[in-house]
Amino acid sequence: MNRKIAIIIGIQAFLIVMLFWLLVFYGKDEFEVLNQSQEEEIETPNRVSNKDGVTLITVNIATQLQSEIQTSPLKASTHQANISTYGSVMSIDSLIDLRTRYLAAKSEIDILRTSLAQNKNEYTRLQALNQDDKNVSDKVVAAAASTIRADEAKIAAAESSAKNLADSMRQLWGESLTKQATQLTTSGLLQNLITSKEVLIQTTLPFDATEPLEKSSIMIAPTAAPSHTIRAYYISRAPFSNATIQGKTYFYRANSTELRAGMQINAINATSNKSLVGVIVPNDAIIWYAGKPWVYRKTGEEQFSRLPIKTDIEVETGWFYQGNLKENDEVVTSGAQLLLSEEFKSQITNENED
Repeated sequence: MNRKIAIIIGIQAFLIVMLFWLLVFYGKDEFEVLNQSQEEEIETPNRVSNKDGVTLITVNIATQLQSEIQTSPLKASTHQANISTYGSVMSIDSLIDLRTRYLAAKSEIDILRTSLAQNKNEYTRLQALNQDDKNVSDKVVAAAASTIRADEAKIAAAESSAKNLADSMRQLWGESLTKQATQLTTSGLLQNLITSKEVLIQTTLPFDATEPLEKSSIMIAPTAAPSHTIRAYYISRAPFSNATIQGKTYFYRANSTELRAGMQINAINATSNKSLVGVIVPNDAIIWYAGKPWVYRKTGEEQFSRLPIKTDIEVETGWFYQGNLKENDEVVTSGAQLLLSEEFKSQITNENED
């Protein structure tokens, strides 16, 4: 009897364990489904909306303070307009040729003046002898006087030739280069140009461009390598224009052994008479996405929208910008990256909805 009871109790215990295991096994899926549905019922606040085609990010004041989202009003500014222009590296062969001929003419003048001085002394001596009881004939004195007149004529011709050569230089190369080329001692600039330590640049600026100032400079770059910029310094006006580009021409010097005569260059940072009116976008306000600069503008107490800008003109505190931002518009200067993350988080598809 006791054995039967023990067997019955053992069978009952086994059945209880099996029933409990089955309950756990089949109830697990229902529990997970219930738990998942409860988790999905916890709503994540959607801060991104679209209004009139503009994406808005809504962040309440408390969250802005907690996330340290800060804005700053934009300040108005003016900027001297930059213009892009063209030019070429000049060959100075004709300048050197004219200089050589000019110096030869000046040397000939010096020789003729020395000869004239000697002939005048000789004429004075012969004239004294002639007056002293005709120790020399009148014919000899007349010949000496004729020699003097011939020397004076040669000097006048040589001086005229030198002047014409200087005028030719002035017509082709301007006053500043002519002044240096007509000096007996070679100037530093001319020596550098001759030895190719520096190159001569002629640029053509639009008619509305301001006149370059003494000791001013621009940045130039070969058209074949626009990123390879070189600073060029103003010399003077150029007296002749470019045959293909109409405008005002100027000479610049550039310290470069890479540029060659005949190369075409782009000139940048030449200023125009026009002033641009815009705003200064602080560096802290700019975020980069997809290789482009953006800012978040505050459109309401709790709303922000992302706008593209241009960073073509860099200034001391940021970037000068003309476009869809105006004075006193508030842009995010702290926390912009958080807004960007929030904006694109909404575009991520919820895998539970698949």
